[in-house]
Amino acid sequence: MKNYNIAVINSSSFGKYFPEHLQRLEKIGKVKSFTFDNNIDGKSLAEALEGFNIIIASVRPFFNKDFFAHKDALFLISRHGIGYNNVDIIAAKNHGTIVSIVPPLVERDAVAENAITNLLALVRKTVQSQDAVKDNEWSKRATFLGINVTGKTVGIIGCGNIGSRVAEIFKHGFNARILVTDPKVDKNWAIKHDIEIVELDYLLEHSDIISLNASLNDTSYNILNKREFSLIKKGVYITNTARAELINEAALLHALDENIVAGHATDVMYVEPSFNDNPLIKHPNVLVTPHTSAYAIECLQGMGEKCVSDIENLVKKAPLKNVVS
Repeated sequence: MKNYNIAVINSSSFGKYFPEHLQRLEKIGKVKSFTFDNNIDGKSLAEALEGFNIIIASVRPFFNKDFFAHKDALFLISRHGIGYNNVDIIAAKNHGTIVSIVPPLVERDAVAENAITNLLALVRKTVQSQDAVKDNEWSKRATFLGINVTGKTVGIIGCGNIGSRVAEIFKHGFNARILVTDPKVDKNWAIKHDIEIVELDYLLEHSDIISLNASLNDTSYNILNKREFSLIKKGVYITNTARAELINEAALLHALDENIVAGHATDVMYVEPSFNDNPLIKHPNVLVTPHTSAYAIECLQGMGEKCVSDIENLVKKAPLKNVVS
């Protein structure tokens, strides 16, 4: 029987709320948690994980070609999430490493709901209102003027698993007009929910609210940049629970300062963790949450269960589900 050594990397939640997940892994082999700098180089990462042949991986760091070139035996990377842009899939396959992800439906409701929760908190100035009450400044209440979401035009950039759920909630919960930009959108789904499929420029020009839900790849990196902010409808609100890199940060800050963007709610940052000296965090019209969109009990339980079952199936030589390598 092989010796299994399991590394849990950069996860603040795995095993915390459901300790039985760790207990099941400890029956298989040694389990150790690691926290690495998000930008650790591949060689250093491989050397630090020498002897660990199973990894439960968060959204960072990057398991790149250099990592696999220097890594000893690695049977499995089980992503504690649905994205896998931080894993070089080709290098993993060449190394003989299986890469698996959480089924998309596990995170669908939790992430979609948080995109809308953050947006509502932003447009209705919920955090500022609460702070005023805590500071005994109830009299400031007339300064916390927001907007209705009901009846607005909402643009969804990226309309797959999570984006489609965001669209449904805005459509049926707020009677919004929904514009969608996504080359792979399900046209039958769009017809069913009375949703318009449009080009990006049209979406930018007409949306009162924009929700970013695209996966990160070569075509979506900085999909909102200087040019796009020159087209965007003035006074737009943006919510992002996907990836920070979908937006050029400098262009966003300029748009915020010029009141082109009225507010930005984000659960993702270029550098995580980010601190209160970050220009976005300091900006009065920005709401930042610390990558907590998946932090719903049902979601975390499902994510942890998938990672554990991946490893149990690997050991039993049973088929793994949601393999991407």
